[in-house]
Amino acid sequence: MDVDFQNSFLFILLCLLSLLCYSLYIRKPQRLDLPPSPPSLPIIGHFHLILSLLIHKSFQKLSSKHGPLLYLRIFNVPIVLVSSSSVASEIFKTHDLNVSFRGLPPLDESLLFGSSTFLMAPQGDYLKFMKKLLVTNLLGSQALERSRCIRADELELFYANLLGKAMNKEVVDIGKEAMSLSNSIIFKMLMGRSFCYGEAERARGLVIESFALFKKIALATLLHKPLKKFGISLFKKDIMSVSDRFDELLERVLVKHEEEKRSEHQSADMMDVLLEAFRDQNAESKITRNHIKTFFIELFIAGTDSMGQSTQWAMAELMNSPNILERLRKEIESVVGKTSLIQETDLPNLPYLQAVVKEVLRLHPPAPLFARTSREECRIRGFYIPENTTLLVNVYAVMRDPNSWEDPNEFKPERFLASLGTGEEDERREQAHKYIPFGSGRRGCPGANLTYIFVGTAVGMMVQCFDWKIEGGQVKLEEAAGELNLTMAHPLRCTPVARAINPFGFQITCR
Repeated sequence: MDVDFQNSFLFILLCLLSLLCYSLYIRKPQRLDLPPSPPSLPIIGHFHLILSLLIHKSFQKLSSKHGPLLYLRIFNVPIVLVSSSSVASEIFKTHDLNVSFRGLPPLDESLLFGSSTFLMAPQGDYLKFMKKLLVTNLLGSQALERSRCIRADELELFYANLLGKAMNKEVVDIGKEAMSLSNSIIFKMLMGRSFCYGEAERARGLVIESFALFKKIALATLLHKPLKKFGISLFKKDIMSVSDRFDELLERVLVKHEEEKRSEHQSADMMDVLLEAFRDQNAESKITRNHIKTFFIELFIAGTDSMGQSTQWAMAELMNSPNILERLRKEIESVVGKTSLIQETDLPNLPYLQAVVKEVLRLHPPAPLFARTSREECRIRGFYIPENTTLLVNVYAVMRDPNSWEDPNEFKPERFLASLGTGEEDERREQAHKYIPFGSGRRGCPGANLTYIFVGTAVGMMVQCFDWKIEGGQVKLEEAAGELNLTMAHPLRCTPVARAINPFGFQITCR
């Protein structure tokens, strides 16, 4: 257990003890129609579960014993834990609007999930306005088509980088290289240019520090309301340290962007659109520079995590499954050939590659847990859910639910081939309720399509162009302890070997 969390546990316990003891004596009798609640500890309730090293697995084990819908208590904060696809389906079919709130930000002044947040913004004019800008200019199908050549250029550089390492027989850290690729693509899609010298390293360093803060931010968000009574902001120093450095970096990036003169033939990028909205006094929703910076940070962090980690998990699973790897390689060669590098336009014709990506995201979702808050009381499975209750969906457990998935812990891309075929609308609709690597409902991740594209082309290129050598011949698939995002405990380090398919003669074009 992390020492910081041991200290935090004692700190929180002392601060809340008087309030919680008081509430224990005056609280109303607990309703009998709440969901089942497993045994808890005095005062802290189920808080010890949050401190476990692999929270999603602890919750999965708890649900397998006590049921798929559970009522938990973290001190005096109620939580409803959802761990099956059938319960998740009922929630997002029937109560999507009611549970579309993500909770209050833990620290208003921070750029990291503070009051200017996009990802945690409540339903309203600001969220509607920003989502429209996001879909129209960055992540919608037409916007992704406009930025396709950006990703093709970066994929070519990624290939050239790996080819150079193969020629020098260098060991490659797949996760690190995939993270670098995703950083470059997201920055270029947002800003219309590549990183300047020094920007990339600083941004990646801050992203890594942000990942390390996720568990603290989640805890601060969960306990924001009771701690606010004491005037306490949990982990404020750690959060503001990263926030302030992001602020300094992004202010320089914004100023540089504003000073650059764009030619009349050059299309506007996402940052141009945001800055124009910032200056527009008649915009549908007034945004500030902090809104722009926070928007950038949240997209950058979310994109880096989902795309970089998923690529690493995909290559790890493929290296441990040589038959699947060989089948995938044959499909790519039959469609793309041996003289062209895989492109995004090839993906619709590569159903097995699509199935591999979907299966990787089923087994290793970028965020194994996501939270919503019920704005009004409701009933789920006949049980009473009070207003302002945190609903915690265990995505990891939902997508390994043995009642929904055959051999749920096995890597079997074939399970998705039927739903990828034509005329299988019923199968796709059914799968949508149990396959939720990017959440579900109106607050699902808007970057899902970009992740599918990124992982598909990155993995496709690495399978098409290289063989991979790894010491011991088997990849360890253990998950890193103490993280809220699903990362590998042992970074995937292997040596690329250029395949004899004309590696210097690829026709690399943005097709």
